[in-house]
Amino acid sequence: MTLHGFSDGASRGNPGDSGIGIVIRTPEGEKLLEEGAYIGTTTNNVAEYTAFLALLDKVRQMTCTHLIVHSDSELMVRQLTGKYKVRNANLREYYQKAIDMLAQLPFPVEIRHVVREENSEADRLANMGIDRHKQVL
Repeated sequence: MTLHGFSDGASRGNPGDSGIGIVIRTPEGEKLLEEGAYIGTTTNNVAEYTAFLALLDKVRQMTCTHLIVHSDSELMVRQLTGKYKVRNANLREYYQKAIDMLAQLPFPVEIRHVVREENSEADRLANMGIDRHKQVL
């Protein structure tokens, strides 16, 4: 089955309090999973990669024959598709983890850049993760 994954990372302060959000849907739009979480203090780009890695981890536990990932992080999408080099040493570690995970998946993965409005659910979940953490403090 083809699955559509939506991932987003948010950082308030960059670096600052950060969260991730992921949504997995069927081609018909049925929501199979939605999660948001606080990931600590980090940058927006690290949050984007962390969300992507979390999405891949969840999808590999599902029945999937093809994954289409939707992300509004132009930098991450272009790095993962080979259009941009990864110049930041810290990001290189996350990039390599992503490449390694992609290589281990038994199905093809397409990574697409989308405008922020098309990724609003994952964005809401990422921000909810930050908000829930702030309420606990």
